[in-house]
Amino acid sequence: MTGLGPVAWPPAPIRTERLVLRESEARDRAAFIELFASPEVRTYLGGPRPRDELERAVPEVPGQRPGLFVIDLDGAMIGVVALDRRDAERPGHVSPDVGEAELGYTFLPQAWGCGYAAEACAAALDWFAGALPSEPVVLCTQTANDRSMRLAARLGFTEVERFEEYGAEQWFGVWSSVTPTG
Repeated sequence: MTGLGPVAWPPAPIRTERLVLRESEARDRAAFIELFASPEVRTYLGGPRPRDELERAVPEVPGQRPGLFVIDLDGAMIGVVALDRRDAERPGHVSPDVGEAELGYTFLPQAWGCGYAAEACAAALDWFAGALPSEPVVLCTQTANDRSMRLAARLGFTEVERFEEYGAEQWFGVWSSVTPTG
């Protein structure tokens, strides 16, 4: 895995009670386009992108990169969870050498409110803790994003700081594998 360290990618699919976290496939392309084009999904992520632009730009097999899990419910993609290295130029870090792993997630609106994000993120964090033990994971979300703030708390993230970025107040927190994820 180039971005996260010496971890083989992709891992075997991760199964939870209701979901499968897996590598992206060609059949996921329409769901990726919907994630980027959806005004609801993109409310706190810079707004939706034009669908026609996405149809031209999204590759046949989108999201194939280390750290990105497609969230599959009954054979269909309902969202993604990603673990990436936080850009050193951005505010918010918990370590002087920066480059912490950062958890990100987006789900289609029809999957909201069912606990899928918590289930999928907890599974990704458990995988990460096994792959890179004792390394912290950070999360950044707008304070206006109530759902994301509740999810961060439910996953066991602890607030480190708040700052202004992208014209909005951001909440920045940290999780470690010694913190319960339930």
